[in-house]
Amino acid sequence: MGKGRVYLVGAGPGDPKLISVRGMEAIQKADVIVYDRLANPRLLKHRRSEAELIFVGKLPDKHILKQEEINQLLVDLALQGKIVTRLKGGDPSVFGRVGEEAELLADHDVTFDIIPGITSSIAVPAYAGIPVTHRDFTSSFAIITGHEYPNKTYSSLDWEHLAKAIGTMVFLMGVANLEQICRELIRCGKSPDMPVALVRWGTWADQATITGTLGDITEKVRAADFKSPAVIIVGEVVKLREKLAWVEKKPLFGRRILVTRARSQASELVDLIDDLGGEAVEFPVIRLQSPSRPEALAALDQALDELQQFDWIVLTSVNGVEFFFQRLREKRIDVRKMGNARIAAVGPKTAEALAERGILADVLPARYHGEGILEAIQADLKAGQKVLLPTADLARDYLPVKLRELGLEVAEVDVYENVLTTDDGDEIIHLLQNQSIHIITFTSSSTVTNLIEALRKLGVEDPLSLLQGVEIACIGPKTAETVSQFGLPITYLAEEATVASLVRSLSGQ
Repeated sequence: MGKGRVYLVGAGPGDPKLISVRGMEAIQKADVIVYDRLANPRLLKHRRSEAELIFVGKLPDKHILKQEEINQLLVDLALQGKIVTRLKGGDPSVFGRVGEEAELLADHDVTFDIIPGITSSIAVPAYAGIPVTHRDFTSSFAIITGHEYPNKTYSSLDWEHLAKAIGTMVFLMGVANLEQICRELIRCGKSPDMPVALVRWGTWADQATITGTLGDITEKVRAADFKSPAVIIVGEVVKLREKLAWVEKKPLFGRRILVTRARSQASELVDLIDDLGGEAVEFPVIRLQSPSRPEALAALDQALDELQQFDWIVLTSVNGVEFFFQRLREKRIDVRKMGNARIAAVGPKTAEALAERGILADVLPARYHGEGILEAIQADLKAGQKVLLPTADLARDYLPVKLRELGLEVAEVDVYENVLTTDDGDEIIHLLQNQSIHIITFTSSSTVTNLIEALRKLGVEDPLSLLQGVEIACIGPKTAETVSQFGLPITYLAEEATVASLVRSLSGQ
């Protein structure tokens, strides 16, 4: 067996979109990912399904694995022929001990790559509205460790030089030693009135900032019980924060929002939440897949074999379009067999999915739901016409029932089904138990029932009590009705049955 390869990757300061392209590629190709607590767990969702995860997280006062054990672990995994991605918060070369890990790999002739990350020493101040340099204040900055080896009898830091020669000073891992840092800087000539800021969990939803001066910041931090992980910024640039605190002005800043939609559908909602300053956490309680029941697949295939006989094809979702055409490809059926059938789409997203496949919808309703599409096509319907209705296995009965009442022959077939999934559920339970989820979004009735059932399957005896105090956001009246049946209050209800409308509701726009 040949030796593997190790990627020593900087995950960035927390915001998962701040990882580099090369860092993401290393996650996607890894056999094993060795990660710590400051690497956003959302990054792990990009791994291969068979990739092994090993958590080696460190807390300020205790380690799951000592650094020497982590070094050896990387060597051992590589010698087993595995591709290993070591995922570290921030930049691995900035107090990330990547040199020690790389040295041992080199000693064992293991190939490795060091992939830089955006360091928290620059990104965290920036997210708090504090640029580390500014031509009106300073053209230099220093990154300084806030704690050294605990058994040191002296400090290797040249405090006098730092106090006199450096503009902005950024201390990492220094909350516990804040009082000493301030005392030493004042002793060496810094004014007690020098501005100071501490930014905790910078670039995360939990980001919080406290400001003061060298003379009073220690007491402020103590009074606020302001704990690590936090970055300390000392310098005149801190004065810019009040004017430049751009992230905190976003409407969803500080809000962690649970997205229960199937992962294949969630990207638009996640991106919109991120753009408005929220932190989207995906828990896709639904997985979409082709019909698994033989009778459902047989009914679908029969309808497709008789495609040319239908007068209408009514598509009620983007997923319906995707799985409909997927099955056409699998059966090698030419779309021209749709013949003269008129095509109706429930809304603009469904129509767009059709247009991507070279088909323009004949009918697009003004209201984007079953009632709306019925209103739009009703004048053109004739008794005896055949309608193909490709839907999900959990689709509402409203449309097929109404069409049959009008004397039409309706073939309602399942082109996809919703399957309950509990992937990454332990992380979600932890966040809910710690009241770290502020809003839960539901985009369909099945996301409501599946979330509650998923929590039960994960061992939560009373899922509804776990959801108490969390704000609920819904798309559409039917989803809201299902939420209400469980006794959960609804805080946000989208005016239109679209993701964009839901996010506008969340942000108060």
